[in-house]
Amino acid sequence: MKEKFENYRRFSATKNACRKVGLPSPSYKLRKLSEEDIPVLQTLFRETVLHVNARDYTREEVEDWASCGDSVEHMKDLLARNDYVAALNERDEIIGFSSMNAEGYLHSLFVHRDYQQVGVGSLLLSAVEKRAWEYGVSEITSEVSLTARPFFEKRGYEVVKVQKRRANRLELTNFVMRKRLKD
Repeated sequence: MKEKFENYRRFSATKNACRKVGLPSPSYKLRKLSEEDIPVLQTLFRETVLHVNARDYTREEVEDWASCGDSVEHMKDLLARNDYVAALNERDEIIGFSSMNAEGYLHSLFVHRDYQQVGVGSLLLSAVEKRAWEYGVSEITSEVSLTARPFFEKRGYEVVKVQKRRANRLELTNFVMRKRLKD
């Protein structure tokens, strides 16, 4: 009890009362994805869209969007055309993934709902941006959801245009965004 009080006292005494006192955040690992990971990717994609994106899209829209990941063949094609990287937690479970192609198109960035706002998305974005540098592209482009737009804007991406994009049956609002890479 005395230790808890001491932490509280230090927290309250700081000039910035929002400063956290406690354990550092866990370190996440990265690894390349393969076809064996498809079932996990499908589940993570579906659950993220249905739960995280539901705050910005209707139930019907997220259900339609989530169905885009149902085809194993489609997922194999995406893995073949993009460089996918996964973030792993301390139990080596996939908690997020992102992808980039050789033209600088950021195809995806999805983070499990239980790992939102703890640095997983930033870690994944840094990894695929590094990959874009390795490809030698001068600009990264992506189609970004209503939910993800603020995340990307905070990291230097700008909106090029607002558009409607077909998921399966429905057209959903998203944003074409870009980030110019510095020399």
